[in-house]
Amino acid sequence: QVQLVESGGGSVQAGGSLRLSCAASGNTFTSYCMGWFRQAPGKEREGVARFYADTGNTYYADSVKGRFTISQDNAKNTLYLQMNSLQPEDTAMYYCALRRGRYSCDSSYGMDYWGKGTLVTISS
Repeated sequence: QVQLVESGGGSVQAGGSLRLSCAASGNTFTSYCMGWFRQAPGKEREGVARFYADTGNTYYADSVKGRFTISQDNAKNTLYLQMNSLQPEDTAMYYCALRRGRYSCDSSYGMDYWGKGTLVTISS
């Protein structure tokens, strides 16, 4: 059973940076994708960034492109999200998720496993 545990959230001022981590255990899949999603109060969950294990390709939502970077440390079984130039609109609960196989991670509906989330709060 795959378990995902996020950490690294917190409260920072606008313009600041945070690095989120997602520790994965039980992941024995060779083909999978992982993504970071976020959900702000009163809004739907949205994809922020995703990583494909087969190709190493990464993709970003337009709203975070150039500011966020997704990466994976295979040795530590950990997925990261480096977030720079944070803005109040980035305030949300951030979730890590994994989908087995060679499928897209662009939608939250297809993901197989989820972490419990880590809260990011950006003040102006």
